[in-house]
Amino acid sequence: MTTSSKRRWPPYRFLVKRLLHEFVVPTNRLLLLAAAGVVPLGTGYALGAGTAAFWGWNGLLLALGIADVAMLPRRRHMSVQRLMPERADLGQPFEVELELKCGEPRRLHVELADDLPLVFGGALIGVGDPDTDLDTDPDRARTPVLCGRMEAGRLRLRYETYGGERGTYHFAAVGVRYSGGLGLWKKQARLECPGDIRIYPDMSRVRGVLGSMQAALVLDGNRHSRRQRGGSEFESIRDYQQGDDVRHIHWQATARTAKLMTSVWQPERGKTVTLLLDCGRRTGTWLDGQTKLDRALEAALTLAAVALKQGDSVSLAAFSGSIKLAVPADKGLRHLHTLTEAVFDLRSEPAEANYGAVFSHVLQTQKKRSLLVLFSDMESYLHDRELAAYALRLRRSHSLLLLSLSDPLLHGWSRVMPDSSRTAYIRSAAAKFTADRRAYVQKMAGQGIPVLDVPADRLALSAVNAYLDLKAKDAL
Repeated sequence: MTTSSKRRWPPYRFLVKRLLHEFVVPTNRLLLLAAAGVVPLGTGYALGAGTAAFWGWNGLLLALGIADVAMLPRRRHMSVQRLMPERADLGQPFEVELELKCGEPRRLHVELADDLPLVFGGALIGVGDPDTDLDTDPDRARTPVLCGRMEAGRLRLRYETYGGERGTYHFAAVGVRYSGGLGLWKKQARLECPGDIRIYPDMSRVRGVLGSMQAALVLDGNRHSRRQRGGSEFESIRDYQQGDDVRHIHWQATARTAKLMTSVWQPERGKTVTLLLDCGRRTGTWLDGQTKLDRALEAALTLAAVALKQGDSVSLAAFSGSIKLAVPADKGLRHLHTLTEAVFDLRSEPAEANYGAVFSHVLQTQKKRSLLVLFSDMESYLHDRELAAYALRLRRSHSLLLLSLSDPLLHGWSRVMPDSSRTAYIRSAAAKFTADRRAYVQKMAGQGIPVLDVPADRLALSAVNAYLDLKAKDAL
């Protein structure tokens, strides 16, 4: 069993601090001088004064080393400050700035190593004075080692990184090495500089939705105009255009303006969209550099932004073997912040998805008719015996949409040209699994329950399009 560092034997903690964190290490210059001692030592032994040459040369190196260490600033005069954003999106780079200060202004060569969490990584950029350099050793790429020269007791260095997983992460301390004067020894120090950062799902699609015009949506570079297929709620009056329904001509406005005017109707606002997030074991599978749960979260928040912008209410429930969290329905874009804060650190669990628990929760809490959007996995749909029964029961009082991420591996193997019995067997198995998925989609469609099995990069777009179609038909 691992023992906490605060409970270990005090002499052990003292040795770790002195030998690991605060020890002095030789520089390349000192090693070169020691190697250069071969010349005077060889000359001394040739002249019969080898012992004197040995002690004389090493005594000189010792004296120079003691003088060099004495000229270096004391560790207690060093301090560091870390500047970084409080939050960042998953996989999106952000900049971290380290500012090192010294109470004894000296010209120093400094190396800084930040305490990056294990799931962080990315291309590192060193920025400071023109002499700033960056250690790009691939063996140490996960821990940025920034190098620079300190002038006037202050040095600023920057690097770039990104969060590889969602959640809250803690930065503890910064490791410092500095040398100066004769440049023979480097002092080490571990400077405490605590800080936290939250890594959220990728919100780029959500920002695109929120930044688009009210009359249209922009998602993945595509413009989605609101479909004017009629509705029950009056929106505005505009000029009559060829193809408009003559039944919608506004005769009073026509009489006032002396030209044909028509009424524009929109689908009724104030409906409810309930997002159901599966956090079971299958959603922890990695797909194109992200987990399936990451993809589902991004799509769910994008759909929530669209629905809230359309004037509807949004609620959310996350589940695995049981209900993990539930956010009640509310309106307004402020509610999007509530949803994001609730789900940004969700993790998949090693448990099967319990559809019975989440659907029972919906039946108990959602009395008003709503659109239920389930983000889960097709393998769970195929093997769960309770899902179909609950779905048929929910369909009586709610609209239901099932979403799943298609498997690119199955798609690829089902189209490979077999060149051996092994690849032929794999292709036939992949084709069978693909056929099972298609059969399930057709079966549920025959019962009035749409199922979308789409690629990862189309999940958010497919969910939004399905919602807008139902919205335009007043089918929510």
